[in-house]
Amino acid sequence: MQGKGRAVIAGLGVALPPATVQEDLWEGYFSRHYASGGKRGLAKRIFQNSGVRTRQAAVSPLLEDVSDWSTERRMRRYQVEAIPLGKEAVGRALTDAGIAADELGLLAVCSCTGYATPGLDIHLARDMGMSPSLQRLFVGHMGCYAALPGLGTVADFVTSRGLPALLLCAELTSLHLQPPDTRTDIQQIVSHALFSDAAAAVVVTPQPSDGYAVSNVAALTDTTTAGHMTWDVTDLGFRMGLSPQVPDVLSLHVRELMAGLLGPHGLTTADVDGWAIHPGGPRILDVVQERLELTDEDMAASRGVLSAYGNCSSPTVLLVLDELRKRAAPPQRIVLLAFGPGLTLYGVLLERL
Repeated sequence: MQGKGRAVIAGLGVALPPATVQEDLWEGYFSRHYASGGKRGLAKRIFQNSGVRTRQAAVSPLLEDVSDWSTERRMRRYQVEAIPLGKEAVGRALTDAGIAADELGLLAVCSCTGYATPGLDIHLARDMGMSPSLQRLFVGHMGCYAALPGLGTVADFVTSRGLPALLLCAELTSLHLQPPDTRTDIQQIVSHALFSDAAAAVVVTPQPSDGYAVSNVAALTDTTTAGHMTWDVTDLGFRMGLSPQVPDVLSLHVRELMAGLLGPHGLTTADVDGWAIHPGGPRILDVVQERLELTDEDMAASRGVLSAYGNCSSPTVLLVLDELRKRAAPPQRIVLLAFGPGLTLYGVLLERL
């Protein structure tokens, strides 16, 4: 990248609502939610095969059943829950980077699970003492891959302006629990078995003494499959559409994406020792592993995050990055991969300084 130095991830912070064991969610709520219409057995198998062991919910169905709430009521609750969660993640990222809130030149927020004006960006800037001249960006409704275009945009700002920036991804998927259908809607069952809540923030600075430099960003979108993944605003929250063909589409394109990400640097997958792959579900991870010829060790961090945290939408790939950073011997090169509506594949190459 050209400009005033390289953009480097200097700090990362994570904030999580209370966690619940997947089996307890099934026994305590979803076994009753899917008791009618002959769906209970199918739903139980989907929950058991989801790859999720524990996950978080700001609004737990074990305590509150929001499935009949209006969208307005859900959006009001989003503000109540998302602001403190976002503050916690941002505070931890700033501390990790050794940066004060008023030093930031840009705050970018990604979220597809809630909307209000003034939004998270304004509330956080005000409550955390960020500068009045701070530039702000809100990225909405991009779904699970939003962290990567967000990171690319933040990195471009840092490179061109020479100022630190922060990206926050915050999602409360628990607010979009849907009512049980009278028909067997497998897409909703899969969504209810996988999705979770989290917030993750990264601080990006002009080149410090250490950290991970953002070396490249690549994207690939297959608009012929746009209907395979949807996120529709309804009167009862946001409703997920998730075709079982999504892994097959990713299989067709993921190698081309990698060529566009690594090729300009003269690299191949063999030169990458850290993989942060968005764990959209077990089949997605299986397909990526097969097509890129990755080892079980390459996939361990992504599968571990799916098991421990579920699919948290946009923050999830950052949770995997955090796991890689914490290793006794952190990787020298990390590839972040995420997928979402479009169908869109996004990749980011990080190189340790």
